Amino acid sequence: MSFFSGKQKIGILGGGQLGKMLLNATTKWDIYTKVMDPNMEAPSKTSCNEFVKGDLMDYEDVFRFGKSVDIVTIEIENVNTHALSDLEKEGIKVYPQPNIIKTIQNKCSQKKFYKKNKIPTAQFKLFDSKEKLKDEVARGLVSFPFVWKSESMGYDGFGVKIVRSNQDLEEVSPGACLAEELVNIDKELGIIVCRSPKGETKFYPSVEMEFHPQANQLEYVLSPARIPKSISKKAEKIALAVSKSFNHVGILAVELFLTSDGDILVNEVAPRPHNSGHYTIEAAYTSQFEQHIRAILDLPLGETSNKVAGVMVNLVGKEGYSGLVKFKNIEHILAIEGVNPHIYGKKKTRPYRKMGHITVINKDLNTARKIAEEVKQTIEVITKRYDRS
Repeated sequence: MSFFSGKQKIGILGGGQLGKMLLNATTKWDIYTKVMDPNMEAPSKTSCNEFVKGDLMDYEDVFRFGKSVDIVTIEIENVNTHALSDLEKEGIKVYPQPNIIKTIQNKCSQKKFYKKNKIPTAQFKLFDSKEKLKDEVARGLVSFPFVWKSESMGYDGFGVKIVRSNQDLEEVSPGACLAEELVNIDKELGIIVCRSPKGETKFYPSVEMEFHPQANQLEYVLSPARIPKSISKKAEKIALAVSKSFNHVGILAVELFLTSDGDILVNEVAPRPHNSGHYTIEAAYTSQFEQHIRAILDLPLGETSNKVAGVMVNLVGKEGYSGLVKFKNIEHILAIEGVNPHIYGKKKTRPYRKMGHITVINKDLNTARKIAEEVKQTIEVITKRYDRS
């Protein structure tokens, strides 16, 4: 295969931290990479062979980029799928496939996909405007509390809100949306499934996800999840059914709700490497990033089991700080055994912006969780003294 120390190129749409970590795998294998991102200071810029500035939602930019490489993949869903579809017609390999990205870009389309394919998910109603949702609330056809989700452009807690009152409803953004049943959640789980063009499929063990109560943003990932084997098997079966329904190529991160009644419901999915899989870099035999590259090149997929227990903690900007970033006390956490920091290369911080993550590995999961809590309390993502706003 001429991707290895050869002339063939992998093109990555998006130059954020996920792209940067994908490039760790391609660099290891001396695979030529080209990245496009609108930000000239994108984290991936220093690690790829070629970098171009471009609008990921612009047809011409995406099409031109795709014509210059042999395989196109993504590290963010918000890309122009029309251009990707046309690239496929031109014989360029695009993984994940454009029709899958298009479905997943739209939360309403995702929900309809689950219903059509008999995938268990929370009950929902779709609305083409905020005003129509307000009208059904006023008529008693939708009752508080419920979860509001914007049709598109939601990420890291944005575009999702628990609506408990008319005041909450007034505060959500306009536009198409869905109202979802507020289920009683015992745990939030995640399973990453990877699939190659020839159909080889492997999945990683269930992980347990803990979210920040204010930011509604993923804070900790525990691997393996602290759940009974029967629940784990049930979750795996559903995640594999989702993967089979999409028939995707590459990584598919499946987010799940374990309800207080023991049901497993699909929340949403991401067709790319995912925050819930960062622990795999240190804790698993094959990282999710290497696995994605293996899949899109149709190589044998790697072993997905854990070598050791792992807990990932996100490093996000501290409230009250915006400007040039400073990682306060990072030298203290580096003195702790099993602590592995990853700094994404974003030069400016703001409240709750993802600036890095830390994976704590230990033979005992509960010990790793305690160390992760210590790390979270020790390190602070703030600004340099002269740049606080």
